[in-house]
Amino acid sequence: MARPAGRRSLAVRASATSPRLTGRPLRVAVVGGGPAGGAAAETLAKGGVETILIERKLDNCKPCGGAIPLCMVDEFSLPLDLIDRRVTKMKMISPSNVAVDIGRTLAPNEYIGMVRREVLDDYLRSRAAAAGAEVVNGLFLKYDAPQEPNGPYRIHYNHYEGIKGEKGDKRTIEVDAVVGADGANSRVAKEMGAGDYEYAIAFQERVRIPEDKMDYYRERAEMYVGDDVSPDFYGWVFPKCDHVAVGTGTVTHKADIKKFQAATRLRARDKIEGGKIIRVEAHPIPEHPRPKRVSDRVTLVGDAAGYVTKCSGEGIYFAAKSGRMCAEAIVEGSANGTRLIDESDLRKYLEKFDKMYWPTYKVLDVLQKVFYRSNSAREAFVEMCADEYVQKMTFDSYLYKRVVPGNPLDDIRLAINTIGSLVRASALRREMNKITL
Repeated sequence: MARPAGRRSLAVRASATSPRLTGRPLRVAVVGGGPAGGAAAETLAKGGVETILIERKLDNCKPCGGAIPLCMVDEFSLPLDLIDRRVTKMKMISPSNVAVDIGRTLAPNEYIGMVRREVLDDYLRSRAAAAGAEVVNGLFLKYDAPQEPNGPYRIHYNHYEGIKGEKGDKRTIEVDAVVGADGANSRVAKEMGAGDYEYAIAFQERVRIPEDKMDYYRERAEMYVGDDVSPDFYGWVFPKCDHVAVGTGTVTHKADIKKFQAATRLRARDKIEGGKIIRVEAHPIPEHPRPKRVSDRVTLVGDAAGYVTKCSGEGIYFAAKSGRMCAEAIVEGSANGTRLIDESDLRKYLEKFDKMYWPTYKVLDVLQKVFYRSNSAREAFVEMCADEYVQKMTFDSYLYKRVVPGNPLDDIRLAINTIGSLVRASALRREMNKITL
């Protein structure tokens, strides 16, 4: 079991050559108040670093499925009342509407947590503030790089606390380092020349459905695959406290996102009939890490860095984890805020993160390329998901964030079954093409 967040401690291993700060602690600006920014700010503040977290939308509701793995609840000491639903039944639905129930291998205490981002993000920011971070309602504009070695970064932002209107009050602060946690459209990334990346558009509607229909989704979520709902992703219906989130995403056909959303609603129509749309949301989601994630004393975490997995589109856990790991590297490199850091300290965070999670990203990238390329491949994918060994391997990897080594004999059997599923699905596609022609 992970140690509660309040009891975490960091070893002090600052370089003897890094300049010692006199009369003040290291000062760091965290730009962005989502899971990455909140986790980073809390860890920094607890580690003796003067921390300023800048977030424009303190009530932001990011269009996000909201699924979190079981390990995150314990690792980040999340209170259980933050979790709207505990999903133990995942229904995967193929292009031809063949449905497979996933979750038979879950232990009684295992589940996928469903949260609302506005609730989770606010909690993590509040915890950072309680640890000593200053939370500023502001919009980051740009930064000026240091004019001399070891000089400060000048952060320019619009301050909105207690100010009416959209313009805000232009302000400037000086800091020793900057952590960009400001999402896929990161201004910090643009300032540091981090480079572009391919991104998906996620579109989601929050739908309040009748109570009897909500009961169906009490412990159940649904994933729809097919060219109709997305040519390269999936559609979803995820349960929240008093409504469901219905959404989809795509990288390759962004202009058609509303058409894919309509198809997702159509596929789920019998189960959400009579529902009322209470909120519509859309947001870009990165598809791979940015070409550059650190420059001098500026670094990126979460979506700003590109930490969203392919195939599943998961990002909440990796955002919070990268924010914490980055902050731990800063606290360690600065000897609990007593010394200045440099780029080598931030690169230690990148090396550690990549070593820990690169296999997960690579496996999911391969899965997306193999099984999301056509409807026949998706049919094979759903057929595979009926296998209990596949379910166990998938859930163990997802819930505990590790690539689980399999049983060699079961792996051979799985490889044979996978080939068989792909062959059968390909044959079905040829027959359907004959009928169509």
